[in-house]
Amino acid sequence: MRIPDLLLFSYRSIASHKLRSSLTALGLVIGIAAVVILTSIGRGIHTFVLAEFTQFGTHLLSVSPGKKSTFGISGATISTVRPLSLDDAAALRKLPPVLAVVPVVQGNVRVEAGSKQRRTNVLGVGSAVPEVWRLKVATGRFLPDDEGNPRALAVLGDKLARELFGAAGPLGQRIRIGTDRYRVIGVMRKKGQMLGFDMDDTLYIPAAKALELFDRESLMEIDVLYKSSVAVASVQNAVKKLMIARHGFEDFTLITQNQMLETMDSVLSILTLGVAALGGISLLVGSVGILTIMTIAVSERISEIGLLRAVGAERRVIFRLFLGEALALSVAGGLAGALAGMLVIEAIDYALPALPVELAWGYILSAFAVSVLIGIAAGVAPAVKASRLEPLEALRTE
Repeated sequence: MRIPDLLLFSYRSIASHKLRSSLTALGLVIGIAAVVILTSIGRGIHTFVLAEFTQFGTHLLSVSPGKKSTFGISGATISTVRPLSLDDAAALRKLPPVLAVVPVVQGNVRVEAGSKQRRTNVLGVGSAVPEVWRLKVATGRFLPDDEGNPRALAVLGDKLARELFGAAGPLGQRIRIGTDRYRVIGVMRKKGQMLGFDMDDTLYIPAAKALELFDRESLMEIDVLYKSSVAVASVQNAVKKLMIARHGFEDFTLITQNQMLETMDSVLSILTLGVAALGGISLLVGSVGILTIMTIAVSERISEIGLLRAVGAERRVIFRLFLGEALALSVAGGLAGALAGMLVIEAIDYALPALPVELAWGYILSAFAVSVLIGIAAGVAPAVKASRLEPLEALRTE
């Protein structure tokens, strides 16, 4: 039997049992669609989180107090013999490969402006925030470089400025932070959420003032921006050598932006693989369905097999016919499932624009390949059984 005849025979066999064929392929349709939807959501979150990290740039190094082997923004309880100080930040700024540094102190405090008051996030930082963190000033200017004798100056996030002053211009206005009064000298450009932190609802004040405000002895971290032409290992060695010379021993942790990105990438990739495996369970159910239906089909079509054998069809032809049917069902189910999944993702992207979704083509193609393999694997046993039937025995069932 020629291949075109074989394909035509398989198509007619499937078309003559539309309901059975549709129900058989339905398991694969659901399985492939589940893989497409889950992996697209996982890939979207993956891309979103990595994009959030890279908004701060990739040539950053963070110095955190305490010797530990974690990653991320330091917010842990400080337990060093010698805390990080503004002098440490000033010393790091003088290293040849370093472009700028930002000392960081974070907290939450009540802010008052006239009759309005609210609690907000406060970041005690240095003057290099726009350069190091890639943030832009909308109006006014950022904090000046006077960490040796800091003045009571403040810069407001876009949302905080609107809620405290409304349509009025906040520049030059006085606000009360804790028990002190600060003069507003700038408003940041709207930035939005970054890793769950609302940058627009943030107040920036000098790091020295924040240490006094929160009664802290140590900075939470020092962010270092280094030259892109210098290897990160060289920068790490220079920073480590300087900090050990200042502290006497290694009571700090160095974390590069690349290390955070690599760690996050590996974690998120595992999560995406995990949700793909959940969708794969549906594919397994679909394979059982194809195996069951094809096995039943052999029992129902024994007389047809006997007739084919009687008119000269060889065993390999019978084998190919039943295997071709199973393969056709799996291919049709895989294509329909992939299309259905992509349509659902488009609908989710339209209805929920805040939810990051991105088609994971690698997983989609892999799922389709698995559906084809399922068709082959599920069709082999029934096809072998059909090909082994003797013509006379098969015809007797008529």
